[in-house]
Order: sequence, then structure tokens, then C-alpha cells
Amino acid sequence: MLRRNQRLRREYLYRKSLEGKERLLYEKKRKIKEALEEGKPIPTELRNEEAALRQEIDLEDDHTAIPKSVIDDEYAKASEREPKILLTTSRDPSQPLTQFTKELKFVFPNAERMNRGGQIISEIVESCRAREFTDLLLVHEHRGVPDGLIVCHLPYGPTAYFGLHNVVTRHDIKDKDSIGTMPGVYPHLILDNFTTKHLFPVPKPDSKRIITFANQSDYISFRHHVYDKQGGPKSIELKEIGPRFELRLYQVKLGTVEQKEAQNEWVLRPYMNTTKKRKFLGD
Repeated sequence: MLRRNQRLRREYLYRKSLEGKERLLYEKKRKIKEALEEGKPIPTELRNEEAALRQEIDLEDDHTAIPKSVIDDEYAKASEREPKILLTTSRDPSQPLTQFTKELKFVFPNAERMNRGGQIISEIVESCRAREFTDLLLVHEHRGVPDGLIVCHLPYGPTAYFGLHNVVTRHDIKDKDSIGTMPGVYPHLILDNFTTKHLFPVPKPDSKRIITFANQSDYISFRHHVYDKQGGPKSIELKEIGPRFELRLYQVKLGTVEQKEAQNEWVLRPYMNTTKKRKFLGD
């Protein structure tokens, strides 16, 4: 298994190294296309390659004209199989963190919770790959308060690092009478200002469970509800079932969580806090 993962990783890195050459070739063909469409002469630096490039252009279709990224291919088949998630915590978790993790297990369908114990990150990732998990979720805390969530897509990444804010579990919601029961059906998703949803399978049309991710000023608000139509389609009763929290993305790495050498795709820098008018996750 270890040799197989090493071989697949080498193949992945090799395919990724070819992206620069494919992008350069794409730009050359784009310039020739523009010149032909506008009736302009072929650029001087491309005249020696014109015949070969025009032959490739004639053979291309909508699927092959634009080069695809290896990174994007990690999620290309995400809709073809249901996600399988492993959920764990930092070492020696407190009672609030354990309670929050238990509730997250019900939030994400097909999720399994594992007690961290003395296992190191690399062992957990290898175990996930061997059991064909699609994602690994790690929840961290500071002085008993959950403050971090890591979402690692398997087998090769990417990995997203989020800060957790204003965490309220079902146990902490004061209005106990209004809390609905936690159903096990797949939820419908309401996504405001972004489209990522690969941690959730496709729900049935009659599912009455709703999960909301609302992105405002790069803070993602999470809410969890069920609804009921007691008085007909025009009378809908909405009940919050918890938990609730806010997420803020601060780093995206191209590799998995145990790879310290993985390249950073995006990092939240201190000077970005002053760019009030610019939104990094949405419009």
C-alpha cells in the first residue's frame, strides 16, 4: 500500500508539472485562432509552428480545447460517489470539543468519528486512504473552546484551514422547547455567495432537513434547521436543531494535511484585514 501511494503521488506530481507546458501550448493556439478570426497575420514567433498548431486546433472540441488542471480533477468525480468522511479532534480533547464533534458527525452524512488517542496525523491519513475515505476533518480547540477546523480532501488534497468562531452546540441553545430532533436524512443545502458542496451527498426531494452556508464578508455562517408544513404549503414552521458557528478560511494547501512541504495555494495575510471592499470567497 505504501509503495502504491508513493507511485500514485509521483504520477500526480508529474501530471501537475505538465500543466505549465500545456498552458503555454494553449496560449500559442489561442493567438493563432485570434489571428485567423480577425484576419491578421500570424505572429512572427509562431510561424514555424503554425502548421502543427493549426492541425491540433482542427482536432480539438469543447472538452479538449481548454487545458484542465490536475488540482481541479481532484473534485471532477465528486458527484459520482457519495462522500465518506472521517471526523477526529486534537489530542486529549475537552468535553466541549467532544460534544461539538459528536454533533458534527450528525451534520455530515456518512461521517465516522474516531477518538484520536496517540495517533499522529500521517498515520490517520494513511488509514483514511486505505479505507477509501474521501475527506478528513480535524477539529481543534483553545482552552476548551473549539477554534479550528481542517478539511483535507483525499487522497492528494487540497487542504483548507478554517477558524471557528461563535460556536453554539445543541446543548448550549437556551430555548430547549424550540429545538427539533436531529434527523438522519440527507439535507438540502442553501449556499449564499459560493457553491462548494462536496462534503454532502444528494438529498431526496422530500427531505425536510436544511443546512445553510451563508458567506458574508468572508465569514461563513453555518445554520442547521428542519421544517414542517403543518398548515399546508403556505404555512411552514422552521426549527433550529444546531449546532451553529461561523467559519473563516485562512489557508489553502495543495497537498494533504500531513505534508509540511506542500505548496500554499492561498493564505490570509495580515494586510488583507484592511481591504474592506474586497471579498476573497465571494462577491
